[in-house]
Amino acid sequence: MKSDKIAKRTEEITPFIVMEIMEKIYEMEAAGLDVVHMEIGEPDFNPPECVKLSVDEAFDTHNTDYTHSLGDIRLRNAISEYYKKNYNVDVNPGQVLVSSGTSPAMLLLFSALVNPSDEIIISDPHYACYPSFIKFSNGIPVNIPVCEENGFQFTPRAIKEKITDKTKAILINSPSNPTGNLMSKERMKEISDIAVSNDIYIISDEIYHGLVYEGKEHSILECTDSAFVLNGFSKLFAMTGLRLGYLIAPEEFMRPLQILQQNFFISANSVIQAAGTAALKCAEKETREMRKIYNKRRKYMIKRLKQMGLGISVEPTGAFYIFANVKHISADSYSLALDILEKAHVGVTPGIDFGINGEGYLRFSYANSMENLEKGLDRLENYFTGQ
Repeated sequence: MKSDKIAKRTEEITPFIVMEIMEKIYEMEAAGLDVVHMEIGEPDFNPPECVKLSVDEAFDTHNTDYTHSLGDIRLRNAISEYYKKNYNVDVNPGQVLVSSGTSPAMLLLFSALVNPSDEIIISDPHYACYPSFIKFSNGIPVNIPVCEENGFQFTPRAIKEKITDKTKAILINSPSNPTGNLMSKERMKEISDIAVSNDIYIISDEIYHGLVYEGKEHSILECTDSAFVLNGFSKLFAMTGLRLGYLIAPEEFMRPLQILQQNFFISANSVIQAAGTAALKCAEKETREMRKIYNKRRKYMIKRLKQMGLGISVEPTGAFYIFANVKHISADSYSLALDILEKAHVGVTPGIDFGINGEGYLRFSYANSMENLEKGLDRLENYFTGQ
């Protein structure tokens, strides 16, 4: 029920369904039920050892003060070095803003970029919260369906057809949530050329970089400087609850972004910034091992889900998600996900959470131990066999 006392902009934000499912699972677990988590994109690994040591050292040396509002220069330098090493691009540390997670960086980005009625082009399906950030900034998300038949890929032609005089940016996400697909450098270059020729920006969500099992991920900064890059430490470095992210932005946006950060967040957590610096410099061996384990889980889950009759014509090659077609089972992915949770005690995410074009799909996360995944897949097999 809506109330005149509550700001209208908050009432227009829809729930983040996967979080609601996760919270329902927590309630079930508190009641003594055993539930297997395949709904949430949260690594089951501990953060790298160097992260823990850096946190201990920060407290021991009393490194717990505010940092520069843009972030500790040591971390911003490390991010610059990381992008040079991995993508051979030059990132000025002065064009990096460190935030308490990638979500606050996204909020600052759209606050600085979007004027009322500006349009941001996004894929459908897409990360569930993109439209909420855009709408909260008084912008308009413009959806472009990306279909299983085309590998869930943005096409330059479809983007061109959606560009208007109100278009402010095109948002891409590779590897993608929820589909796990990877965009080629050639396709990224085509899209960046469209953006440049229409004097609009590219926003590249690169949070799943480093979690690629076939092919290679590319940063949009390899194609254009007229871009914003979102990235962070939650996924690759298993640092979800530590909340650390960053935004790389064109130079002309840095002062407005800094002012917003000063007013709304002051700075990111200084101790966790030290942890992020350590992660970028010292955790490569551990992240490489995590990636090998994820890949084993990916292959196992794809095989098992296909054996159950779920449609996976586009196998994911990045992130830690499988987006499976269940239209032959139900046209209501939300009800299906809740039914699976209630009867099989397995948490999965309904495709509708990711946009209208995600309806008829379920997203399965393999960011859980192989033991738990095997148990969950056995339960799912029993569930689908009884359909």
